[in-house]
Amino acid sequence: MVSMKDISAVCGVSIATVSKALNDHKDIGEETKEHIKQVAKEMGYSPNSAARTLKRGRTKNLGVLFVDDEQSGLTHDYFAHVLDSFKRTAEERGYDITFINCCKTRAGRMSYLEHSRYRGFDGVVIACVDFEDPEVEELVRSDIPVVTIDHLFHNRSSIISDNIKGIRDLVHYVYEMGHRRIAYIHGLDSAVTQSRLSSFYRTCEELGVSIPSQYIREAPYRNTQGTYEETLKLLELREPPTCIFYPDDFSCFGGMNAINEKGLKIPEDISVVGYDGITIARNFEPRLTTIVQNTRRLGEEAAHKLIDLIETPRTTLTEQIVVGGTVFKGNSVKRL
Repeated sequence: MVSMKDISAVCGVSIATVSKALNDHKDIGEETKEHIKQVAKEMGYSPNSAARTLKRGRTKNLGVLFVDDEQSGLTHDYFAHVLDSFKRTAEERGYDITFINCCKTRAGRMSYLEHSRYRGFDGVVIACVDFEDPEVEELVRSDIPVVTIDHLFHNRSSIISDNIKGIRDLVHYVYEMGHRRIAYIHGLDSAVTQSRLSSFYRTCEELGVSIPSQYIREAPYRNTQGTYEETLKLLELREPPTCIFYPDDFSCFGGMNAINEKGLKIPEDISVVGYDGITIARNFEPRLTTIVQNTRRLGEEAAHKLIDLIETPRTTLTEQIVVGGTVFKGNSVKRL
């Protein structure tokens, strides 16, 4: 391993001068500083991470806690884009990211907090987890800076999709297309689901649209089997809906399969609406009417907020940042 002593020997300067150059001290000339840096680079010098940590009090490493019940991992159509944006933004600000081990069946595993301390994370971003899990709550209550995505914790910063406006915009669009018999297969109970469902009911009420109880169904997010089964139940009603809202774009495919099996066509016989705006849903016929979430900004905001909490904790506000999406009209909703 190349040391400062090796670099000083090649450059013909003292170890102290090498140290000053590599740490951008201003009391040596720019020409000398750049020469030493270039030699260090050519020799493959890498400063000891433990020494950097002792000096700065930071590891420049961020933890990512991501647990997806459907086991989709980084193929998750929505969160993969959010986390990619988070990663790129963090790297631009000089940080690395490491995923927290989420396998609870592994022998001798550490809790999320223990893992975070073991890895020396400067901060942690939390997305797509069971926020009522005691281990998640323990991590959130700790002294480690934390930012959550799509969930609110008291005294913690959160980056939130504008689910209320998103559903409201979709209901208004469907209403303007002439639909009054509107069903909603929503996701399992969560802060996101509660916001969307409340917005759905409220907007329908404002528009004078009555929603029968049998029009409200539940299926897990990203679960095509669940939406397939619930769609069949809706289609078997004596007065079936003319339009069905789904938890997300991916789960909507299950509903589409059920509709096709019944010999019905979208949107000629029944209209469907998704949520998230994943690429395949907007490019596969019929192109799905949906909300396109601003995943790039969600990831950027999460990274900037977390790093600001780490680097300038006294002046960084704990706040909820709401990021809006846009309606993609597609062609899965028929005008009646």
